[in-house]
Amino acid sequence: MAGKISNAKAPAQTLAEARYLKELIDGQVAVRLHLVDDQELEGTLEFFDARFLRLTRDQQPNVFVFKHDIKYIYELAQ
Repeated sequence: MAGKISNAKAPAQTLAEARYLKELIDGQVAVRLHLVDDQELEGTLEFFDARFLRLTRDQQPNVFVFKHDIKYIYELAQ
């Protein structure tokens, strides 16, 4: 029927974030985290949970970054 509005709600979670982060970890993909305060961190993801990511960095201390502090993540060219 044309014009009918669906009452179905979008799912609360699609699990796409977890799937993507797991792919980055398994592939040891180098990433850059751009934070909400415009700082940038580079490294590979080692672990994540509902609230934070662990970023492993070369010749620098590894860091835990809260997800709410991340503006976006992008993959670096290998």
